[in-house]
Amino acid sequence: MRMVKEMENKQLHILAFGAHADDVEIGMAGTITKLASEGKSIGICDLTNADLSSNGNVMLRKKEAVHAAEILEVQVRTSLGFPDRGLILNEDYIRKIADVIRKYKPQVVFAPYFEDRHPDHGNCARLVEEAIFSAGIKKYKTEECNVSHRVEKVYYYMINGFHKPDFTIDISPFIEKKLAALRAYKSQFEYSEQSYHTPLVNGYIETVEARERMFGKMVGVTYAEGFKTKVPPLLKHDLMGE
Repeated sequence: MRMVKEMENKQLHILAFGAHADDVEIGMAGTITKLASEGKSIGICDLTNADLSSNGNVMLRKKEAVHAAEILEVQVRTSLGFPDRGLILNEDYIRKIADVIRKYKPQVVFAPYFEDRHPDHGNCARLVEEAIFSAGIKKYKTEECNVSHRVEKVYYYMINGFHKPDFTIDISPFIEKKLAALRAYKSQFEYSEQSYHTPLVNGYIETVEARERMFGKMVGVTYAEGFKTKVPPLLKHDLMGE
């Protein structure tokens, strides 16, 4: 289901995948806002409809996802509607994700880092990797788009984990936008009398903010988001930081 804007045949610079709505915001909302401010076109694809969420419901989560996407000024937000806790490696899922990649032709794809307490996050990364490879094969058939597309770079953002990043992005001027996008998910991060006690309603946003502050301290800025990569990044600027 398309949830933000129609962009048929529109190439995106960046496409970020998450298992659930709010995954991308937790891991890289600051980076999305930073890149959007630089004129980059960005899309988010949530693989599941989060129907097993302890708090909230499917329709509420969709509304919250739209609100967060508007805050981050992304061009596209879609949901493939796979079953929550049902992200297993199968050809049907891979083919549908490959279709999204071929449709929006991103230069860069982001996915959750494999090491995370929630199995769906690691499985999301594995599915996306498979789909990226398949999307680039000329003879691989998908349901909607059979024109192959090769993604240039793949990076991994952190959700629940705190791992040593392979690189960081300074999000100091954009931290308030990130926090606002997270607060859009009131059903997940705000405690009420109807809330089921989960790790998310017990200071989770503050924990994410503290992590980004720690990553920032590691590299000499106020806030940063950390990323993992399987391929070492190539520095194209002066090593002295000028």
